[in-house]
Amino acid sequence: MSQLIKFKNVTKEYVTGENILKAADSLNFMIERGEFVVILGPSGSGKSTLLNLLGGLDKVTDGEIIVNNKIISQFNDNELTKYRAEEIGFIFQFYNLIPNLTALENIELINDIVETKIGGLSYLEQVDLLSHADNFPAELSGGEQQRVSIARALAKQPSMLLCDEPTGALDSETGYNIIKILLNLSKQENTTVIIVTHNIELSKLANKVIYLKNGRIDDMVINDNPKNIDEIEW
Repeated sequence: MSQLIKFKNVTKEYVTGENILKAADSLNFMIERGEFVVILGPSGSGKSTLLNLLGGLDKVTDGEIIVNNKIISQFNDNELTKYRAEEIGFIFQFYNLIPNLTALENIELINDIVETKIGGLSYLEQVDLLSHADNFPAELSGGEQQRVSIARALAKQPSMLLCDEPTGALDSETGYNIIKILLNLSKQENTTVIIVTHNIELSKLANKVIYLKNGRIDDMVINDNPKNIDEIEW
């Protein structure tokens, strides 16, 4: 594996009146290409802040974020837009699909912002939803909507997938299928997958687990022998 991501003393502060909240406080870590990473911590620990900083949705107060040997924390707004379009696939808990577009149209919407146009059908096939290409989100189950959101993220062929509680709103069987897709992408496609979650069981599948508390790294565990998905409880 080769280094893909590096956080160097990354701090994010929010100022309200005379109060300063450090949502990220001097974070230092590295993530290798193709790693399956789980970020754990209680609500308010800084998990989503970390994900937003890495995804270029928010800017650091101090420190550096390096991705693919580029200091993205120094990017301007146009550079960040290009970075998000070309490097990042986002998978959210509540799918964020556009309701008046079909599954296929939700995926191919990316053609408005990328130079190399994609055909969405092949990505729907990857998540076993080819027969639902013409269905609108309201006509799909929660698990099917989540698989459309994964197909949409994959269509960008990103170097990393950032997942914010991707199974939090799903039943256990659907959640199992979603995580299995993400694991296969990490192992077979060398895609770096980073999951923010409250589900401690998912940490048993990870190459690396980052524990956050009060905006700081409380612990970091390297797992040389991650469990198989069928070995954990759902």
